[in-house]
Amino acid sequence: MKRILVAVVLGVAVVAGAQTSAPAPGQQPAAQPPAAPQSSAPVIKDPAEYNAYVAAVQATDPNAKISGLEAFITQYPNSVMKNQAMEILMQTYQATNNAKKMMETGTKLVAADPCNVRALTLLAYFDRVSAQGGDPNAKQLLIDGKKYGQQGLDCLQKATDADIVKMKDQMTGIFHAVIGIACLQDKDNACAVQNLKPAIDANPDSQKDFSLVYPIALAYLGQTPPDYQNGIWFAARAAAVAPAQAVQQIEKYARSQYVKFHAGDDGWAEFLAAAKAGGPQVPVKPAPTPAEQAHKMVQDTTPDKMDFATWEFVLTNGAQEDQDAVWNAIKGKPVQMNGTIISTTPTEFQIAGSSDDIDAKKADITLRFEEKVPVRLIPKDGASFDFQGEPASYTPNPFIMVMEKAKLLNAKPAAPAHKPAAGTAAHKKPAAQ
Repeated sequence: MKRILVAVVLGVAVVAGAQTSAPAPGQQPAAQPPAAPQSSAPVIKDPAEYNAYVAAVQATDPNAKISGLEAFITQYPNSVMKNQAMEILMQTYQATNNAKKMMETGTKLVAADPCNVRALTLLAYFDRVSAQGGDPNAKQLLIDGKKYGQQGLDCLQKATDADIVKMKDQMTGIFHAVIGIACLQDKDNACAVQNLKPAIDANPDSQKDFSLVYPIALAYLGQTPPDYQNGIWFAARAAAVAPAQAVQQIEKYARSQYVKFHAGDDGWAEFLAAAKAGGPQVPVKPAPTPAEQAHKMVQDTTPDKMDFATWEFVLTNGAQEDQDAVWNAIKGKPVQMNGTIISTTPTEFQIAGSSDDIDAKKADITLRFEEKVPVRLIPKDGASFDFQGEPASYTPNPFIMVMEKAKLLNAKPAAPAHKPAAGTAAHKKPAAQ
């Protein structure tokens, strides 16, 4: 756990408390200016109580300090210095790496002093890092941590202690972080983003904190609709700061989201490099429109080399000139391909030719025979079969291609070089963005 980080939050106030100790019985604190009005600081009136407190807080050995403070709190449960004693005890447990006792003491302190922001900060922070670190009680830790985080944010608004005010931004980040992770655990992605973003912005070092950067990427991408611009950026940043054993997996995920949004991996290497450099966020170039994608397909591949799914995409989404380029090249020419039966009559089969439509059990081909097909040769619904037909007409939306002069093929022959190797179950339609 990052003890040093939280020590920064608590260090000034706790050390000051230990050095000042308590005022002598019946006297004002030494730091109080002589001419000031009567101090409102707590005063220990019982000499024995005073001596027990001073002996405990001034002990140089951590174990002796812990014993002395525990004994003081037990012996004087109503002492005016009880809360300060618990605060120093909490910090001493942290200094000795006794997280369990530190958390127990912090919980007691918050119960006694609901707006003890130092205790709330420790509890919120360690609940989060313990939950993210694989603690088997992670769900309850995040429930508790979220409560402490919300309580801490409320209390910070009322804080007047100079040391608390100085650390307000860092504390605010800690409180938002635990709330954000708890919201992500609850699949409330909007709440997660709302809290994780200020947590990351609160401290430049948080840009390198994988435990915050990767969750906010998931939160952005988990929204409906996904925020790809921010999500992909933080996913790339997460790949840059991930533990060595996770870098490859996180980078693969970030790239997949980039390709999903951009419809290609061009520019990915430069984008990842920018994220790794730790500079300002750069935008992801939006994906080309379906019409632009269709045009590129026509430029890159001649119609007779396209598969059926690509024909379907161009004829559905392309500009008229691109549709014409494909249609004029395939119309009236025999095409041999494989498809899945959706429904049949003796003279007409409804067929799914692209894998997307096969999965959706949706016909995208009407295959027409010049003569009735014998009943014994008609495939069953859902069967995969080989056939030949000549494209005769099509409607773009919903897409249906009518093929005439149909023939059943007993076995799927190798596609002639001059004919399209048209859609099989392996051919998926390109994703329209």
